[in-house]
Amino acid sequence: MTDSYASSRNGDASSHGIANGSSPSLVPTGHTTGISNVIRKKLMGYVGFANLPNQVHRKSVRKGFQFTAMVVGESGLGKSTLINTLFNTTLYPPKEPLPPAAERPKTVAIESIGADIEENGVRLHLTVVDTPGFGDFVNNDDSWKPIVENIESRFDSYLEQENRVNRIKIVDNRVHACLYFIQPTGHALKQLDIEFMRRLHTKVNLIPVIAKADTMTDEEIAEFKERILLDIAHHNIHIFQAPTYDNEDEETIAEAEEIASKIPFAVVGSDKIVTTPDGRQVRGRAYPWGVVEVDNEDHCDFVKLRQMLVRTYMEELREYTNDVLYENWRTEKLLSMGVAQDSTVFKEINPAARLQEERVLHEAKLAKMEAEMKMVFQQKVQEKEAKLKQSEEELYARHKEMKDALEKQRADLEDKKRKIESGRPLTPEKASTGRKKGFLRT
Repeated sequence: MTDSYASSRNGDASSHGIANGSSPSLVPTGHTTGISNVIRKKLMGYVGFANLPNQVHRKSVRKGFQFTAMVVGESGLGKSTLINTLFNTTLYPPKEPLPPAAERPKTVAIESIGADIEENGVRLHLTVVDTPGFGDFVNNDDSWKPIVENIESRFDSYLEQENRVNRIKIVDNRVHACLYFIQPTGHALKQLDIEFMRRLHTKVNLIPVIAKADTMTDEEIAEFKERILLDIAHHNIHIFQAPTYDNEDEETIAEAEEIASKIPFAVVGSDKIVTTPDGRQVRGRAYPWGVVEVDNEDHCDFVKLRQMLVRTYMEELREYTNDVLYENWRTEKLLSMGVAQDSTVFKEINPAARLQEERVLHEAKLAKMEAEMKMVFQQKVQEKEAKLKQSEEELYARHKEMKDALEKQRADLEDKKRKIESGRPLTPEKASTGRKKGFLRT
């Protein structure tokens, strides 16, 4: 066999490879990493992991698939008929027109219909979300709001299921594709079309569809498609594009390019069988001038739309919804709730670099602690010096006060001493007062 696989030099690749009959020589094919070299070994015999796609296929068939499509557009553009034609089943019965006296709805409604369909043993649970009333009013301001709220409520429901303790049965009811029906005016997108797609292109896979393309000529359809794409590009609206992968064969690449060249799809829907002039029984619409065949690529783009939506890229639509649209919405939702994610979580790094980073962080932490301790010590020293200075000033003031008191007492004592030595009385006022009293008595 020519199959090969990558393994680690430090793992069990050598022993397992010899046991399976592989060559003992190791040939490095990748660049040197911090731990080991990625090597490649050729298998000399059948191992069995090439059967993994078959295992996934059996599991998928056993489990079945879920797909939710939304159709948006004004009434009378053939949305229900196209859905019945796409999946070749009667999901929507023929609608009865409302009588003139009947009351018309005043808001956009959201209606869902589900069906379990099976083809060659593969089961698909299909949910179609219809939006009756969109664009049917005189004032269509904010007519897109109920649709946006419905899509976000489905995201909310899925997020709530993810956060449950028991997540065994998670039902994916998110909208995986939105078919937006454009009136075949032949001019340009209306303001309602542009505003709707601007509001929804970040939340759902938009697939623009020109309804009732049999009312226009091939030249008119080509010009209309070109004008629609110019409007979409001018307003930075993202519509679903067929993804491309590496190592694709030329046939697949050509098929993807052909599908991309048909966007927006000019379609004709019909679930009725008509007879062509040459006697064939086909699905189509009979006119006095001829028959429009739904499944004829020369008449409309229905086959390419079905090929992209169902046959080729249904899983890509589901994957892009889950990995990109839902993840972007979930990130914004959690951030608005105050939930932050550490950017270093799940980041692949070199252990030596991680150790060096931790050492630098530890040293920075120690330096910060040392600086804080020095600052606290200096603050304490300054406070102590201020207290000592204040105490010193108080002591100096008390010393001066006591010194002044002692000087005063010393001066008083010296004065008394001089008076005693000179024989004068210490209290002359009292002595003179006594003599005057005695003089009056005599």
